[in-house]
Amino acid sequence: MIESLTLTDFRNHITTRIQTAGHRNIVITGPNGAGKTAILEAVSMLAGDRGMRGAPMNEIARFNGNGGFSVYATLGDDSDVCVYFNSGDANRRARIDGDNATLSDLGQKMRIVWVTPREDRIFIEGASDRRAFFDRLAASFDSAHAGRCARHTKLLSERAGAIKNGANSKWVDAIDMQIAATAVAIAAARIQYAGEVNYFLNDVAVSVDGMVESMILNSNAADAEREYLKYLESNRELVNDKMVIDGINKSDFGVFNNELNLPANLTSTGQQKTTLLNLILAHAKLIFTKIGAQPIILLDEAAAHLDAHARAKLFAELGATNAQVWATGLDSGVFSDIPDAAFVTCINGEISNII
Repeated sequence: MIESLTLTDFRNHITTRIQTAGHRNIVITGPNGAGKTAILEAVSMLAGDRGMRGAPMNEIARFNGNGGFSVYATLGDDSDVCVYFNSGDANRRARIDGDNATLSDLGQKMRIVWVTPREDRIFIEGASDRRAFFDRLAASFDSAHAGRCARHTKLLSERAGAIKNGANSKWVDAIDMQIAATAVAIAAARIQYAGEVNYFLNDVAVSVDGMVESMILNSNAADAEREYLKYLESNRELVNDKMVIDGINKSDFGVFNNELNLPANLTSTGQQKTTLLNLILAHAKLIFTKIGAQPIILLDEAAAHLDAHARAKLFAELGATNAQVWATGLDSGVFSDIPDAAFVTCINGEISNII
């Protein structure tokens, strides 16, 4: 749990310090453009990845600043973590307890999950957005998952280039073997995550559907790898100068609302937001149960699309979750029922009030 957070030259924040005083829920309110989301983005970067916006580092650094930024947090276990970027650096850097650390070390220490207005449409957008969202969640439990996904994308590009340029078949064989092994590992992690998170979901069910996932479910990982490799070997022709193959790059995650007996994409906007938040809460419970770590949940515009009943239910469930929640909104009154909360007012990149 974060005890204090300090932002330096981050977005529109010159220097911002928030002390949570042990509160499990931190509610940040203020007008549009005040810098509320920037605070959540800063917290998200403590997970070791590019943060919830995925923005380039030089865009995160404050305009007219020195070109760098830092995010520093002290934690409830008396440790501290820091992410910083200096002008001219190729990437951000990390420290844990004052010592240099890798970004992956930081990701193992800080378990952070977020929902932004972009994710509000996750059930009606394309399959690629859902894959990216669920793969990010699955990576919370498999530190190599994100790397495998990135490697798989790179291997597909290498394969397309090799086939297009008429490379030796043995070279393509070697690429296909790597693709098959990587694809099966990714599919297996997806299947495992869907099964585990479903344990903590009552009114919602998550499933994953795809060629490789079906191969695993119908046999086992070893057989699936051999079967998928045969598929790759028999599909090496380009269609309109492009490689067209099925696999984990075409898989999709399904989310079904059991209470309404409808797929999530056919429910109302408010019901979709409720389903999304239920999924995030289940994910947080899974983190605490499986790893023993207290996750941090970031909810940007948390109450958007929720009626009074849905908000009350959400806040009650947040109170029963072993997580620290950082939420933003325009009106603090909307959050009046949230338990154990510290209220922070943000205006023009400055904190003007903490209650």
